[in-house]
Amino acid sequence: MIGYFISFLILRNKASAKERIAKQMIEDAKMEAERLQKGAEVTVKEKLFHKREEFEKETQETKHELRQLEKRLSKREDNLERKLEILTKKERSIDTQAGNLTEKEKSLETQKGELAKVIEEEKKALLNIVGLSKKDAEDLLLNKLEKELEEECSKLINRKLQAAKDTVEDKARSLICTAVQRCASSGNIDNVVSSIPLPSNDMKGRIIGREGRNIRAFEKATGIDVIVDDTPGIIVLSGFESIRREMARMAMEKLIVDGRIHPARIEELVEETKKELEHIIIETGKQTCFDLDIHNVHQEIITLMGKLKYRTSYGQNQLQHSIEVANIAGMLAGELKLDPQIAKRAGLFHDIGKAVSVDSEGTHAVIGSEIARKRDETPEVANAIGAHHEEMPMESAYAVIVLVADALSGSRPGARRETFEKYVKRLEKLENIANSFGGVESAYAIQAGREVRVIVKSDQVNDDMAAKICYDMAKEIEEELEYPGEVTVTVIRETRNVEKAK
Repeated sequence: MIGYFISFLILRNKASAKERIAKQMIEDAKMEAERLQKGAEVTVKEKLFHKREEFEKETQETKHELRQLEKRLSKREDNLERKLEILTKKERSIDTQAGNLTEKEKSLETQKGELAKVIEEEKKALLNIVGLSKKDAEDLLLNKLEKELEEECSKLINRKLQAAKDTVEDKARSLICTAVQRCASSGNIDNVVSSIPLPSNDMKGRIIGREGRNIRAFEKATGIDVIVDDTPGIIVLSGFESIRREMARMAMEKLIVDGRIHPARIEELVEETKKELEHIIIETGKQTCFDLDIHNVHQEIITLMGKLKYRTSYGQNQLQHSIEVANIAGMLAGELKLDPQIAKRAGLFHDIGKAVSVDSEGTHAVIGSEIARKRDETPEVANAIGAHHEEMPMESAYAVIVLVADALSGSRPGARRETFEKYVKRLEKLENIANSFGGVESAYAIQAGREVRVIVKSDQVNDDMAAKICYDMAKEIEEELEYPGEVTVTVIRETRNVEKAK
């Protein structure tokens, strides 16, 4: 019991001590809380004070800005009032001027009426003096005005033409002459041979064969007619297809050299010659492209280029013409700072449509353009081929270059031949067009139809009118005639005074 009592006392003392400690901690916590609360209140008061100061400062600044804005608005109002006063004054001045103008218009109308009366009286007086009716006087005045206007038009056309020539002609002449001079080509064109010399007249009989069986076999195998006449030492091959005619010529020469002329041998040699000619055509096309430094060409286009070797146009060999066009086109492109390779390619291929079978529909330019497009040629090349006769719209400068190069190659002296009848008709048409103009005394077509020399009447045509006649005549020739190259129109006006001394 004593031990229990002692332990009870100890426990109670401990509990009392813990209670006192707890009370002390609670008191300390309350004091700390009060201290923290007081510190927080002070901090909040300080922040509120700072915020109030900042707000007052911003308010002061805003008030200052508002006062500045009020001052500026006041100034603007003053300026607007002054401007309004100025506009009001101007409006009054304009109204005053409008009133003055109205009065002046009325005065002018009155004066105009008076002048019209005076002019009508003067007209009547002049008509009475001259003895002409009103219509005759008007016709006379109109004729005079028409002549004056015609002279003014002639002067204007002359000035404009001269200005255009001064700025364009020299440059164009320089470009074309440079390109043509650099292109050296022969004036003699090799035509496809259609006659074959014979070693002796006995060979004619062997070619004909018994009852003509040899010549019939040859014509059947080649599709070419063999003409054997009384001309000594020669036979003639006649056919529309130039390649077939060339194959027949080669086969006939081989037969003459071989000497064994009979139907079986003829068929054998014709077949060999056909293969040989196909090989020659391909090699010719390849060599042509190689010589012009043109690569990556489709096999079909190479074959067509080789076939052009055996075609002619107005006596001009088509392959030589294409090579010449390619060279000229490349030089023109170089002078114009364009790609010479594209121009040469288009110039070389521009006539491949002529080597296609006659069964194809369309012109050779359009056919050639389609072939080039299908064989992966560039759009510039295909368009230049199709547009070199203006049958398709020109989409690039290369089309214009090929057109010019083709015209230069075809129209240079000695390049082509034309029938005598067509030549004479063209000369007559040139002279008829020139003589159809008023004031022309005589006209002559000279230089193989490449120039028209016109002599006008000096008493009816002055210098300015002569320039207009020359311009109009050139335009009408362009519209009425078709010709290679260009035609020069020269109008001559001269006055001659002749006296005899006795």
